[in-house]
Amino acid sequence: MAFTLPTDIQNRPVAVIGAGTLGRRIALMFATRGGLVRIYDKSPQAGDAARAYVEEHVREVAAGIDGGKPGRVTVTDDMAEALLDAWLVVEAVPERLDLKKEVFGELDRASRPDTILASNSSSYATSEFIDRVEHPERVLNVHFYMPPQQDAVDLMSDGHTDPGIFDLLKRELPLFGIFPFVARKESTGFIFNRVWAAIKREALEVVAEGVSTPEDVDAMWKLNTGLATGPFRMMDHVGLDVVLDIENHYAAERPYLPAGPRELLQRYVDAGHLGVKSGQGFYTYDTPS
Repeated sequence: MAFTLPTDIQNRPVAVIGAGTLGRRIALMFATRGGLVRIYDKSPQAGDAARAYVEEHVREVAAGIDGGKPGRVTVTDDMAEALLDAWLVVEAVPERLDLKKEVFGELDRASRPDTILASNSSSYATSEFIDRVEHPERVLNVHFYMPPQQDAVDLMSDGHTDPGIFDLLKRELPLFGIFPFVARKESTGFIFNRVWAAIKREALEVVAEGVSTPEDVDAMWKLNTGLATGPFRMMDHVGLDVVLDIENHYAAERPYLPAGPRELLQRYVDAGHLGVKSGQGFYTYDTPS
């Protein structure tokens, strides 16, 4: 079925569903050209923290974007309010397939017919959770990494996505400091994440086997690559519960993957050590996010 692309984008808001680690960063990027971003979350605390994060960083990030201008961000626990007149909705809820199916069914029912429905899922293809969606031609993966430090995004079809959406997003997203790359076929992990998953998994395996420690792996990584952050510190920022969900998904699809990395992550998650957001992960942090 053909999809009518949204118009008057400059005067319409973007909605972000989920105020977590990535949801707030996605909202930040879409608040860099003077427009309105609405964040939906059922938790007032998470919503308030996300709004504070955007307001703290938006001037600095917008200043680094050609034509950038700080925009506004609002928070609501009312889905209809969040979706009102939005040209783009980005889902950033936890990596649970049942939850994503429920959310996309609601987004499809409640949003305008020309609203683009995007998922920030880091491991699930949108083809896996559109069974409650009547208009899959407007659904796709728009997967962010860790903006504003990592500004690439993967675009991937759900198998029905209107081709015009890709052209529109390739044109519009760079205006917000976001740089899209299109996966030419469906791929668990998209493009860069497949490469990163192999690095992350082997780093975890080295520690799980007792060969090294997170601190030493990160120190060697930084010395040998010239990068500022190692894989264990990066996993702490993503959230170890999220990393475990992703690894479990990969393992369900590829049973031959080693169990050591998942077992190591499970021990941390069972102890409540989720990374930056809990104040303790592979490293200790002064203030939980």
